Amino acid sequence: MKDIKITDTVKYIGADDKEVRLFEGQYEVPNGMAYNSYLIRDEKNVVLDTIDRKVTNRWLENLERELDGEKVDYLVVSHLEPDHAYNIGLLAQKYPEMKIVGNAMTFTMLPNFFDIDLTNRKVLVKEGETLTIGKHILQFFMAPMVHWPEVMVTYEQSEKILFTADGFGKFGTLDTDEDWDCEARRYYFGIVGKYGTQVQALLKKVATLDVKMICPLHGPILKENLQHYIEKYDIWSSYRPENDGVLIACASIYGNTLEAAQRLKEMLEEKGTKKVVLTDLVREDMAEAVEDAFRYDKVILAASSYNAGVFVPMEQFLYKLKERNYQNRKVAILENGSWAPSAAKTMKSILQEMKDITIVEPSVTIKSRMKEENVEIMSKLVDNLLGGECYEI
Repeated sequence: MKDIKITDTVKYIGADDKEVRLFEGQYEVPNGMAYNSYLIRDEKNVVLDTIDRKVTNRWLENLERELDGEKVDYLVVSHLEPDHAYNIGLLAQKYPEMKIVGNAMTFTMLPNFFDIDLTNRKVLVKEGETLTIGKHILQFFMAPMVHWPEVMVTYEQSEKILFTADGFGKFGTLDTDEDWDCEARRYYFGIVGKYGTQVQALLKKVATLDVKMICPLHGPILKENLQHYIEKYDIWSSYRPENDGVLIACASIYGNTLEAAQRLKEMLEEKGTKKVVLTDLVREDMAEAVEDAFRYDKVILAASSYNAGVFVPMEQFLYKLKERNYQNRKVAILENGSWAPSAAKTMKSILQEMKDITIVEPSVTIKSRMKEENVEIMSKLVDNLLGGECYEI
């Protein structure tokens, strides 16, 4: 991995994992994953978070190189999830005089993972409190449920660096050359998306700080155009559409429903819709579909009926949206059923559990395969989706 420069006194000691293919056992990461950890060199040396067990050896090598024979005086624990906290016990054993910095919830949860005698080692911090380690002053702000209850962020006052735990992270290794927005959006809605209210609370705290650099626990260090990243988090966490466009999410068994979805895409494009994304929920990455559902202001759900309900991939997709507080969107529905169509009713029942969802009429019912009379109704549906008849549920 290329050398990661932060400042002369703040050192990057994290490591990339290029072998992992599923993050948290569910998110595809074709470009691997970065696990970030930081060291501040001063009168007292501070490590900000440890690292995942799979890259422990590289992390230790990086730490010892940057310490250059000195010891660790403090470990700041911003998040106890094992991909960041796995080596707390190892570090505590290696540096027996090292103190552990955390909040009340940190120390409530820590024994769930480690048997560490915290006598004379615990530094309990509260909202806004500071720790002076020489020229650097660390200030702590609580960020509960972003996305665990013990999460806190650390602001280094002298160099104006914000260490944001899982906030502002993304999928992919640090040497991956890819668009930040796309993989950060997929990461956000997969992992943090449920907790928009809590993210908004954190953003209000961040707005009071003079931040020159953001150092997350996943993804690149953000040094330029910070307002862009903060604005994205504000949009995502307030559940506002990011772009005008249409996601067509399709769950087709034999291909007939997919054929109708493709026709809907053509109709939308013929009417001048600049961004139409068609995703096959059966064969494509579900996390990408969730990301796009939150990105665009309109969604078409196209699904086969199945066991008097809806085909399972669509059901899973809708429950993933519900879990992440999907809201403030226009939704159109197309169902397919050979003898007793049931998908539309089932999809609407799940949508009714969400907030501020506007259903566009008429719903389209196909029996086995698309026919000309279906195309006429589909055309009316497209017209209404782009500005016509609908109702809130």
